[in-house]
Amino acid sequence: MSVDDLFPAVEPYEIGYLTVDFRHKVYWEQSGNPEGKTVVFLHGGPGAGATPLHRQFFDPGAYRIVIFDQRGAGRSTSLGELTDNTTGHLIADMEALRRHLKIERWMLFGGSWGSSLALAYAEKYPNRCTGLILRGIFLCRLHEIEWFLFGMGNFYPEAHREFIEYLPKDERGDLLSNYYRRLTDPDPEVHMPAALAWSRYEGSCSTLLPSADVVAALAEPDAALGLARIEAHYFTHNLFMEEGALLAQAGQLAGIPGVIVQGRYDIVCPIVSAIELADVWPLVDMQIVPDAGHSAMEPGIRKALVLATERMKTKI
Repeated sequence: MSVDDLFPAVEPYEIGYLTVDFRHKVYWEQSGNPEGKTVVFLHGGPGAGATPLHRQFFDPGAYRIVIFDQRGAGRSTSLGELTDNTTGHLIADMEALRRHLKIERWMLFGGSWGSSLALAYAEKYPNRCTGLILRGIFLCRLHEIEWFLFGMGNFYPEAHREFIEYLPKDERGDLLSNYYRRLTDPDPEVHMPAALAWSRYEGSCSTLLPSADVVAALAEPDAALGLARIEAHYFTHNLFMEEGALLAQAGQLAGIPGVIVQGRYDIVCPIVSAIELADVWPLVDMQIVPDAGHSAMEPGIRKALVLATERMKTKI
């Protein structure tokens, strides 16, 4: 996978773990310019975790780059922990991290579920946000969950068939409940095969053209477990939000500049949600990438996101 259009690799100048309660410690890091404009990276999933590559969307000479792994994800402990793991907890963790790092205001950068968390945080704390860069908009509505479970099969029928046929025939009438039951089973011989089946399905549908790299990254065991278990947990509980809340409260974004980067052929998070959000957000710039799907690592998406971080230097 070529990453020539990203900024050069950079190492963190500070790494830590923030204890947010007696169960959860949240991994965080800072890289780039300590005196630069602050941006926080919000990973997808929920549960996917962040990687070193995510630092490279930002000019390290201009940005103070804050990256953290959400509860139960990536390097945060414990991996896959679901107790006290809700949208409200994640928003509170962001505020705790902001205070811990003595940050007054920051720009939010997130894709897919990361876009959802960014919107939820910005709508609750608009005065803490200098701007938003969002990709692959997911507005946490019931029909979007149903689309993930069933609708993507209209475009990726082979991947969807494999996803369904992992379960016994008598359990295929309720995919979410029966996957969730397996994913939360304490026995690795039960939860790991289910996590791999879930993650392969999502990875297979995430790019316009087949990408073995994307599928392999999501199928790495720790990544697969965090993604599948936490994603199913959030889906089972309707993302811990009132139906339609993110769009209904979008008026809170009125004074915040933003960029939406959306793949025209994003099958995981179809473009209609991005358009609905852009229609009610006065200061947003909508960038449709004509030859891309969902993944942030597709060439057109990568380039558009880097251009967005460059443009936002003058707006925040």
